[in-house]
Amino acid sequence: ISISYGAFCGWPSASFLELAADDSPLDCPLSHRDQGSVASAVSLGGLFGTIFFAWLADKVGRRKSLLWMALPNLLGWIIIPFARNPLHLIIARFIGGAAGGGIFAVIPIYVVELASDSMRGVLGTFLVLTCSGGILLAFILGYYFNYVTVSWIVSTFSFVFVGSFWFMPETPQFLASRNKVKEAEYSLRYYRNIRANPAKELNEDLQQELQKLKETDKVDSKEDSKDNDSDSNAVTWADFAEPKTRKAFLIGLGLIAFNQLCGCFTMLNYTAVIFEQAGSSLPSTVAAIIVGAIQVLGNYVSTLLVERLGRKILLLISAVGIGFGQSAMATYSYFQVLGYQVESFSWVPVAGFSFMLFLAALGLLSLPFLVISELLPAKVRSTANMILMSVLWFISTCSIKLMPLFTEMLGMHGTVFLFASFSFSAAIFIAIFLPETKGKTVEE
Repeated sequence: ISISYGAFCGWPSASFLELAADDSPLDCPLSHRDQGSVASAVSLGGLFGTIFFAWLADKVGRRKSLLWMALPNLLGWIIIPFARNPLHLIIARFIGGAAGGGIFAVIPIYVVELASDSMRGVLGTFLVLTCSGGILLAFILGYYFNYVTVSWIVSTFSFVFVGSFWFMPETPQFLASRNKVKEAEYSLRYYRNIRANPAKELNEDLQQELQKLKETDKVDSKEDSKDNDSDSNAVTWADFAEPKTRKAFLIGLGLIAFNQLCGCFTMLNYTAVIFEQAGSSLPSTVAAIIVGAIQVLGNYVSTLLVERLGRKILLLISAVGIGFGQSAMATYSYFQVLGYQVESFSWVPVAGFSFMLFLAALGLLSLPFLVISELLPAKVRSTANMILMSVLWFISTCSIKLMPLFTEMLGMHGTVFLFASFSFSAAIFIAIFLPETKGKTVEE
């Protein structure tokens, strides 16, 4: 389902040139303002989806919440072929974006609750890796097919997801929090791949994990017996006032803000348009495919290094690298505006954008979701993650919506220089405030 949502993110770049052309299949070509509205609708939907699916995950479980995400994901793709004006596309993008909001709100929690400490970092990077794969898929399909055919092809992914995920058990931690210790033990055995022989003894580490789940069950039972008329596990503002929780939340807020303010996700929605305006020697759709492949490579490298180098160093390298890549792009664009002969350097936009996305995929676009889930205490994890993801989608909506307006007011060079300043600011924030979580248990 994250591949499908990734394709949803890459769809504007692959389709806007077609929809904005004089022979647009819509009733009228998409204007720059319409492009901003259509592109940003996915983030506005993400804001709604984050709130709804995070609430649903606490009520019915992580597994069922993820299964329900397939519905808006499917509807978002099905509406696009029948769209005849920008409003129809905005509706489709909003609905599909709601699934994306749920994906980034629930999957990080799902991974943290089921993964062992040694595998948590690697599995945590797979969310953005698969999204990047979806973006690349949208670029490739957009090169060979029109936007209608692309929509029908990717819509099938929702059925594949439901069919493959239907038989997965709920996370052990959620089951234990609902006093279902036997089901929690089965789930733990399943996700540790020792379910084939129920009588097989758990090793010492897994016995400790199970003991923690049982202790959670006992604590919940005692709290329930103290107050049967109220939800003793309800999250309150007092929980956020606790110093460690407050610090973790504020660090998460900073990571989420810079995740969007660095501009990588915003620029990704306009990849083909950016290359066309920059005067790249490569066809814009081909250039988009190249940078999409490089982004996937960056995410893959992140999965290899996250447990070796750690989260903090990767995020720091990523933020600085993004700033340099954006500075190169903006400098080229600025010299072009000044009238300098830059034709011999037409490779700079593609190289700078590719370098930016590679470094972004290595850390700042991929790791914040994992780090936040690791930092937040279990009791407030779902609620705090919902709040932080809501902030993410709000910033994303504003930045994507305003991108065409910024490029008109500041020029492409001014807009990208602005993003670069945020990227370097992110590096300073990470260096000062972010603790390393590699090799530590969730409790630590």
